Amino acid sequence: MASVQTITPCLWFDGRAEEAAQFYVSIFDDSEILSVTRFGKAGFEHHGRPEGSAMTVTYRIAGQQFTALNGGPNFRFTEAVSFVVRCDSQAEVDRFWAALADGGDPAAQACGWLKDRFGLSWQIVPAELYAMLESGEADRTERAMAALMDMKKIDLAALRRAYEGA
Repeated sequence: MASVQTITPCLWFDGRAEEAAQFYVSIFDDSEILSVTRFGKAGFEHHGRPEGSAMTVTYRIAGQQFTALNGGPNFRFTEAVSFVVRCDSQAEVDRFWAALADGGDPAAQACGWLKDRFGLSWQIVPAELYAMLESGEADRTERAMAALMDMKKIDLAALRRAYEGA
């Protein structure tokens, strides 16, 4: 029997939950739509959604389960919540950045952060950056942070040069 994930993020969309879930599973390995529940006639006076339209979509991206809810226009995503994608290489940074930023808000890009076409914030971060920041070498860390602050998409080679003082 498969284990049940104890905590599942539920993301609130305004009619685009199924589209968003399909977008996200197309980007990440180990991803799939698990189930879709649909609105029926009951409760139309409360939710106003057409019968048969997606109510919730349960999906997995990169092994992590999520639920997308078509909850209406009441709430929007903010940068107060973001998902961090830890990358092993510049090629991974480039791939995830290009896919998630496509159709997103270019004005919301800074220091590895981006906002996708649904307004959800992501941090596309090379794992090596964590090692730099956790090294305990203050001068090197400061140089890497100063370089990071001037970037939109993270340039790992430039971070390395800054970290090394080159």
